[in-house]
Amino acid sequence: MARCLATAAAAVAVVVLLICDSARSDASDHRYKSGDPVPLYANKVGPFHNPSETYRYFDLPFCAPAEVKEKREALGEVLNGDRLVSAPYKLDFLVDKDSKVICKKQLTKEDTAKFRDAVFKDYYFQMYYDDLPIWGFVGKVDKEGKSDPSEYKYFLYKHIHFDIFYNKDRVIEINVRTDPIALVDITEDKEVEVEFLYTVKWKETTISFENRMDQYSQLSSLPHHLEIHWFSIINSCVTVLLLTGFLATILMRVLKNDFVKYAHDEETAEDQEETGWKYIHGDVFRFPKHKSLLAAALGSGTHTLFIFLLSLVGVFYPYNRGALFTALVVIYALTSGIAGYVATSFYFQLEGTNWVRNLLLTGCLFCGPLFLTFCFLNTVAIAYNATAALPFGTIVVIVLIWMLVTSPLLVLGGIAGKNSKKDFQAPCRTTKYPREIPPSPWYRGALPQMAMAGFLPFSAIYIELYYIFASVWGHRIYTIYSILFIVFIILIIVTAFITVALTYFQLAAEDHEWWWRSFLCGGSTGLFIYGYCLYYYHARSDMSGFMQTSFFFGFSAIDQQADYVLTTVMAWLLLRFTSPPDFVTTHL
Repeated sequence: MARCLATAAAAVAVVVLLICDSARSDASDHRYKSGDPVPLYANKVGPFHNPSETYRYFDLPFCAPAEVKEKREALGEVLNGDRLVSAPYKLDFLVDKDSKVICKKQLTKEDTAKFRDAVFKDYYFQMYYDDLPIWGFVGKVDKEGKSDPSEYKYFLYKHIHFDIFYNKDRVIEINVRTDPIALVDITEDKEVEVEFLYTVKWKETTISFENRMDQYSQLSSLPHHLEIHWFSIINSCVTVLLLTGFLATILMRVLKNDFVKYAHDEETAEDQEETGWKYIHGDVFRFPKHKSLLAAALGSGTHTLFIFLLSLVGVFYPYNRGALFTALVVIYALTSGIAGYVATSFYFQLEGTNWVRNLLLTGCLFCGPLFLTFCFLNTVAIAYNATAALPFGTIVVIVLIWMLVTSPLLVLGGIAGKNSKKDFQAPCRTTKYPREIPPSPWYRGALPQMAMAGFLPFSAIYIELYYIFASVWGHRIYTIYSILFIVFIILIIVTAFITVALTYFQLAAEDHEWWWRSFLCGGSTGLFIYGYCLYYYHARSDMSGFMQTSFFFGFSAIDQQADYVLTTVMAWLLLRFTSPPDFVTTHL
C-alpha cells in the first residue's frame, strides 16, 4: 500500500509540474523598459456567433512575419482551442507608431473570396498582448439602403489602431479599433492590392497592475443594471420559497394526521390491518436493484459536488488564459479518490460483493460518455480543420493523466472505502419476501414525479442560466459569483426538500421501491436544464452550422449528466439526515 501511494504521489507531482511549467508566460514579471519588445501573439479567428468554430489566425491570408513561431501552450490553452503564433505587429514598450506599413499584399481571387466569406460570417480575430486578450473584426458588411442581399457591399479593414495604457514599467490595458475610412472593397472576385497598416499610441494611466483585469468585468455577464438582476433573483427565490413552504405545510399536516390515525388505530383495534407507510416497515429498507450502478452514480455525483464547491470558493480564476481547463483536469484527477471511496463504501453497505466491478463502473460512468462525445466532436473539428481539434500529443497527455493519476487514486479511494467497514444500520428488520406494490394513479408514476421534482428547482435558477450560458457559449466572462452562490444554496434546499416530500408520498402509497425513484427525482433538474439548452440555442443565440450545433449539444449533454448526479447527491445528503423511511420505523 505504501509503495502504491508513493507511486501515485510521484505521478501526480510529475504531471502537475509538467502542466504548470507549460503555463508560464514569456515575460513572467511583466516589467519592461522603453523600447523593450512586449510579447504579442495572434491566436485565432472565427464566426462571432459560433464560439466553438475557430480557426488559426493565418488560415486567412493576413500579412505573416518572416518566421511564424508557435508559442508553447499549457494544457488548458490547447483544450480551449488556443493556437498562439507570433503576430506581424511590433508593439515595443512606449514606442509610438503612426500608420506603420506591415506589408503590401496582392490578394488573389481565392484570397478575396476567403476574406469576403469571413466578413459575411462576421469573423473576429483574437490576440494576446502581455497576456491581455484583445479582439477585433475582420471587416464589415454595408447593408444601408439595400434590401436585396445580392446588393450588399463587403469591406476589409486594413488599418488597425492600438491604444495601449501603461503605469510606470507595466502594461495595464490595450484597446483595438479599426479605421472606418481605411477600407478595401472585396465584394467581387478579383485580384486586389492591399496595404495593411497599424498605428500605436501609448498613454499613461493610474490603474495598478493588480487591477488591470477589472476592465474585463465590463465585458462580463454582469448586467448593466445590477439592481434589476438582484430583483429578479430575489423574486424567483421568494416564489420558490413560498411554494416550498406551502408544500412543507401540507407534508407536516399529512404526517400529523397519520400519527393521530395510527395512534387511534392502536388503541381501538390492535389486530386491524395496517395501511400507508406503516404497512411497509418491513420492506422500506430492502436493498434496491442494480445497487452497483446506484453506488457508482452516488460516488460520481459526490466527486462532481466537491469540484463544484471548489469553483464557488474561487479556485478557478476566470481571467488567466487556459487556467480554467487546466484546473478542471488537474482537480478532477487529484480528487478522483473521493468517487472511489464513496461508491465502494456505499456498495459494501448494500452488501455488495464484486467491488472491483463497482469501481470500474464508477470510473467509467462519467469518463465513458465523455470519451465517446469527445471522439465524435474531435472528429468533427478535424473535418472542419478547426482549432478545437486536439493534437495527438495533448490526447496522449490526457490519457496519461487518466492512467497515472485518476485511475490509481480511484483505486486507492475504493480500497479505503472497502476497508472502512461501515455496515448499513437499518432501524428495523427487513422481511424475507417483498410485499406487492398496489396500483397507483398515473400522476404517481416515475415520469410525473420527476417532472414535479425538477420544475421547482429549475424555476429557482433559470434566470441565472442565461448569464451562465452567455459566458460558456459566448464571449463574456462570468464574475457575479455572489449571486451564483445564493442560487446554488436555493437549488440545494429546494431539490432536497422536494425529493424528501415526494419520497414520503411514495411510501404513503405503500410503494417501498424508493431508492431509484428518489435518485431519478433528485436529478431531474438536469433534464429541465437540457431542455433550456434547446430554448437557448433557438431563441437566445445566433449559433448555426453543424460543428457549432454538435459542440453545443454534445458538451451540454455531458454537463447535464454532471448536473444530474450533482443534484441527486445533494438530495441524498438531506435524505441521509431527514430520511422519510426513518418516519416509517421511528414512529412505530
